[in-house]
Amino acid sequence: MNWLEAAFLGLIQGLTEFLPISSSAHLFIVGKLIGLEDPGAAFTAVSQLGTEAAVVVFFWRDIVRIIKHWWLSIVGKLPRNDPDARMGWLVIIGSIPIVVIGILFQNAIEGALRNLWLVATSLIVFGVILAVADAVGKHQRKLEDLTVKHGIIYGLAQCLALIPGVSRSGGTITAGLLMGYTREAAARYSFLLAIPAVLGSGFYELFKIFAKHEGSQEVFGLGETALATVVAFIVGYLIIGWFLKFISNNSYRLFVWYRIALGLLVFVLLGFSVITPA
Repeated sequence: MNWLEAAFLGLIQGLTEFLPISSSAHLFIVGKLIGLEDPGAAFTAVSQLGTEAAVVVFFWRDIVRIIKHWWLSIVGKLPRNDPDARMGWLVIIGSIPIVVIGILFQNAIEGALRNLWLVATSLIVFGVILAVADAVGKHQRKLEDLTVKHGIIYGLAQCLALIPGVSRSGGTITAGLLMGYTREAAARYSFLLAIPAVLGSGFYELFKIFAKHEGSQEVFGLGETALATVVAFIVGYLIIGWFLKFISNNSYRLFVWYRIALGLLVFVLLGFSVITPA
């Protein structure tokens, strides 16, 4: 049965990772509803490797071009203000905050923060913030307008994703909208910015499982986690294309209402003791 549950959670991961509705919150909530304990920070981080692999495949040409131009700018064969070279530097700069915060608050991330009262509150509060950002944002700036200052702000916003219920894409997209970027530009940079952080987190958790034998405390074994990761990759790849098309013609209102409804539902389930908070 664990294999079926792992595949189902991989499906949830793939469906929710790129939408501003928090994949970690969904894994936590769904795990509770199907009778599992919290799938765990390690399962969440490793299964995210699947969805991040989907980003790499989907944006492969962009990523190769950015890395190539970034390197050529270092060796002096391209000017450092080349748009793709700048994007490479901005992804690196934007990734620094989450690395620092993740290391400093690792214990809280894997323990105290994984509480459904906090998750439900985060879903609602940051859903409202996303709605405000989408309403007041000017939707004019494109990725070519990205500056170092904005890259750092994006990076700080990404740190909020360490709180289950906030959403990595939701946090960075909200910051982008508030800074005046178009919906699609905010989403694209959000996806690119997540690559170093998610890959680093996922491979670090794999290292702990293999080298430090910490997998024994996880609900799922390595094989089940691998299955979830593959499912997450397939579903995530399909979701990226749909999401980028959707937001090019629509607001984020659908996701805002979904976040609020889910948060209220979790409050009700907790209030009637249908599920436990931690």
